[in-house]
Amino acid sequence: MFASQGLDVARLFADAGLDPARLDQTGARFQAEEISKLWDLAVEASGNPSLGMDPDLAARFVNFDVVGYVMLASPSLRAGLESLAHYLALISDAATFALERDGANCWLVLGHIGNTRPVPRQRQEYGMLALFTLCRWLTRREIKALAVEFIFPEPVDRRPYTQAFDCPIRFDQAATRLLLACADLDAPVPSRDASMLALHTGVLDARLHSLGSDKVSLRVTEEILRRLHQGEPRRDDIARSLAMADRTLQRRLQEEGTAFQSLLDGARQDLARKYLAEDRHSLGQVADLLGFVDQSNFFRACKRWCGRPPGKYRSQMADVQAGAPNIPRN
Repeated sequence: MFASQGLDVARLFADAGLDPARLDQTGARFQAEEISKLWDLAVEASGNPSLGMDPDLAARFVNFDVVGYVMLASPSLRAGLESLAHYLALISDAATFALERDGANCWLVLGHIGNTRPVPRQRQEYGMLALFTLCRWLTRREIKALAVEFIFPEPVDRRPYTQAFDCPIRFDQAATRLLLACADLDAPVPSRDASMLALHTGVLDARLHSLGSDKVSLRVTEEILRRLHQGEPRRDDIARSLAMADRTLQRRLQEEGTAFQSLLDGARQDLARKYLAEDRHSLGQVADLLGFVDQSNFFRACKRWCGRPPGKYRSQMADVQAGAPNIPRN
C-alpha cells in the first residue's frame, strides 16, 4: 500500500531498522512498536496526514489470510466477525476487536494493547476502513455505516473520512468504532459453506495452538481487557462468559501456572503503559479505564509496575517519545 502511494518501501524498512526478508519467512511476526514506527515514517515521508484513508487501497491491499476464508465460509456476517475476534491473535497480538450491541444496531470496536509507543492514528484508521471494506466484501452488499467514531482529535481536513465512510463521523471519542445495523450483521453470507468452514477452522485452531493462544489464560485476558472500562471484572462473570463453572476456571488457570488475579494485574499493567504513553486521558480517567475504584489504588499499582507514580512515568515517556519522527499534525 505504501509503495502504491509512491513511497520508497526499502528506505522505510531501513529507516525503521526492519529486515524486509522477514516478510517472506513463514510464521515470522513483527512487534507492535515496529509496525507503528513504520507507519510514523511513512506518514512523515508522504506528507499525507490521512495516508491510507481510501476505500480502493483497503480493498486492494488488506489481507486477512486464512481468517478471511473462515469469515467467507461463515453463515452470517456476525458469525464471521465473531470468528475474527476469536482468531485475531493470528493477525495481531496487539489489537483487540469486539462487537457491542446498541439496540437495533451493533458497534464494531477496534483497539490496541501492549504498546509503549503511541499507535499512529493512521494505522488505526486504516484498520477500521479495512474492516468496513471486509464487511462489504463478505456480504457482497453495499452495507451502510451508521456512524464512525475515532479516539483521535478532529483532523484539519475531514473529506477523506467522509468520502471513505459516507456517514456521521465523530472525533475525540472514547473508542475507535463503527456502527452497523443488526439486520446487516445477521444477513447471510453468499459464500457460506459449512464444510469449508470446518476445514479452515481446523487450520486456524492448529495455528492458535502453535501460538499458545488456545490457552484459557489468554481467553480470560481477552475478556478482562474488554470489560475493564466498565469496572473491575469478577472472576465468576468471566467464567460464565467462557461457558465454565467458576471452579473449573480456577482449576484450568492453575494447570496453566497462573491465577485470575495475576491475569487481571497483567492486563491492567499493559493498558496502563499504553494510556500513560498518550496524553489524551487524565490520570483519573486512566484509573477509571483500568477499573480501579479510586485513584489511590491506581497510583500504588503504577509504582509497583513502573517503579514511579503515573505522573512521573508519563513525563518520562514524553521525553522518550520526543525523539520520534516529527509527524505532520492533522
